[in-house]
Amino acid sequence: QVQLVESGGGLVQTGGSLRLSCAVSGIRFEEINEMRWFRQAPGKTRDFVAIISGGGLTTYAAAVKGRCTISRDNAKSTVYLDMEDLKPEDTAVYYCNIRRFGEFWGQGTQVTVSS
Repeated sequence: QVQLVESGGGLVQTGGSLRLSCAVSGIRFEEINEMRWFRQAPGKTRDFVAIISGGGLTTYAAAVKGRCTISRDNAKSTVYLDMEDLKPEDTAVYYCNIRRFGEFWGQGTQVTVSS
């Protein structure tokens, strides 16, 4: 059974930083090619944030480019999202996502940025 568990969210002030983690189990992590982060603000759609390939190539949404870094640790079966210079508009529930033999989501972790 594939499980994704996000953690690391919280309440931070504008300009602060957070590291989100997504621990993956139930599947051979090194066989997962692309891993993604999405976010969903209240009343809005779930939007793409960042993607990392098995080879470490990354792509970011324009809204976070230059402020976020996605990375993966195959030994820990974990994907990370480091966020800095956070803004109130970054407030959302953040989800990690994988697509292998199906599509899988975590339960999300809340990030709240106060002004």
